[in-house]
Amino acid sequence: MKKTPLLNVALSRLIASLGHGDMVVIGDAGLPVPPGVELIDLALTHGIPDFISTLNVVLSEMQVESHVLAREILDKQPSALVALDELNAKGALGQRELLSHDQFKVLSRQARAIVRTGECQPYCNIVLVAGVTF
Repeated sequence: MKKTPLLNVALSRLIASLGHGDMVVIGDAGLPVPPGVELIDLALTHGIPDFISTLNVVLSEMQVESHVLAREILDKQPSALVALDELNAKGALGQRELLSHDQFKVLSRQARAIVRTGECQPYCNIVLVAGVTF
């Protein structure tokens, strides 16, 4: 049995397979998944699991060098933004880049996988760029 918080087999496999610069998207329930990108669907119902809980568990195993958000999240100010800012201030997310939501969706085509949550707040999506631990 694993000692870390992440129990999902597909997510654990994904994180273990990442190389430097690989991208993982954690998205809300409405984020489209481009053809050819693996979907790890965790969504059960509205809000379960939520975006921030999912992100925190992924961060328990994934080394992150940088992250990308849609600029629109700053306009809509979902409650998840406060937690994102706190994680960023702690250095857990590396350098921040902002793109338009349309550019974010184009970038998601390059992701190794998209993790779909049950989050139903606007623009609660993040691209995590894998770093290295050495």
